[in-house]
Amino acid sequence: MLLQNLKPVSQSHKGDETVDIRIEEGMIKEIGAGLEATEGEESHDFGGAYVSPGWMDMHVHLREPGFEHKETIETGCDAAAFGGFTAVACMPNTKPATHTRDVVEFIIKKAEKLPVDVHPIACVTKERKGKSIAEMADLKEGGAVAFSDDGDPVYNSQVMRVALEYSSMLNMPIINHEEDLDLSRPGHMNEGKVSTRLGLDGTPGIAEEVMIARDIMLAEYTGGHIHVAHISTKNAVDLVRQAKKKGINVTTEVCAHHFDLTDEEIEKQHFNTNFKMHPPLRTQEDVDAMVEGLVDGTIDAICTDHAPHAIEEKEVEFMYAPNGIIGMETAWSITNQRLLQTEKLNLQQLMDKLVYNPRKILNLEAPELKEGAKANLTFFNTDEEWTFTPKNVRSKSKNSPYLDTKLKGRAVGIFNKGQLVLNELR
Repeated sequence: MLLQNLKPVSQSHKGDETVDIRIEEGMIKEIGAGLEATEGEESHDFGGAYVSPGWMDMHVHLREPGFEHKETIETGCDAAAFGGFTAVACMPNTKPATHTRDVVEFIIKKAEKLPVDVHPIACVTKERKGKSIAEMADLKEGGAVAFSDDGDPVYNSQVMRVALEYSSMLNMPIINHEEDLDLSRPGHMNEGKVSTRLGLDGTPGIAEEVMIARDIMLAEYTGGHIHVAHISTKNAVDLVRQAKKKGINVTTEVCAHHFDLTDEEIEKQHFNTNFKMHPPLRTQEDVDAMVEGLVDGTIDAICTDHAPHAIEEKEVEFMYAPNGIIGMETAWSITNQRLLQTEKLNLQQLMDKLVYNPRKILNLEAPELKEGAKANLTFFNTDEEWTFTPKNVRSKSKNSPYLDTKLKGRAVGIFNKGQLVLNELR
């Protein structure tokens, strides 16, 4: 296969040259300008789109096994490919929970022939109940890349201490859902002026910050690696920033919606439940802090927390709707609009957040854009205007705050596992 008219972006490419890429048997055979297709060789002209090593979303919910009415591994991978991701790490709040090796192996087996690499994140505790540690070494041998009880925090400090000690022996991170439940619930949105006006119970930022502070201290004490999931407040970013300065082994991620939308959207959108997620949308000050954290390196990775819910689950009163939105299909557009077009970060810096850092955190090898390497590629542009209509949703669920929104910049395809996926708008 010959892929023509592409601008490479990676740690060693700035996207300022145009090349063609020849692929044979899933490997990059040749990179050069003006390559011509040989007899019998399939060719595709990308018209000057960018190409980078394949992106990774390190925080998604694929829902299978147990909640296939929301999403399946196959439909989740369709959404990932449409968003430009060649790899995802999926959270363990499935049914059964991913707390035993057989569930890890089931997920890997189901994704074997799909064009997206699926890396299961296993539970920290058995059945995600927060009481006793799961069989971490066995889960790692089965293919798990990290541990998390996501959806719920590891609430007991002694359990978290033991988890960090065990996981550090395996050189794997604990990804915690940072939430002090006694402070946060029954909150349905960010606690503040908007929640007061709307008469909704709010979740204060301190509910997130208290748990992050605890986990940073435990990571310092044990030497373990704590990864802060879906960070969302200004003070939380400051806590991680100071911890990194002290040399504590802490990393973090931010969802695209948390550096784009604020809690005011819930009022503007008349209680649209597709704006309800956890952690909730915060204030403009918090949004600005997410951008600042990305710029100065405090925040390592961009993720989505892709959380599908069936239409009937979301089409209820706001306080009864489940938390979570889908996000993989729109992540690049939001990133492009908020970070690249505003010149906060350049393309190479964004590749750190989308390609290299997620895999570094999970101890995975990053794909390379060079001759002789396995072809694991994302194709994208930064200037195409398009509308994210329900027809363009590849996920099984439709719970996105960006439905019918005009966006700029799109992932136009991926190549991975010897398969080319081209994303056509419907």
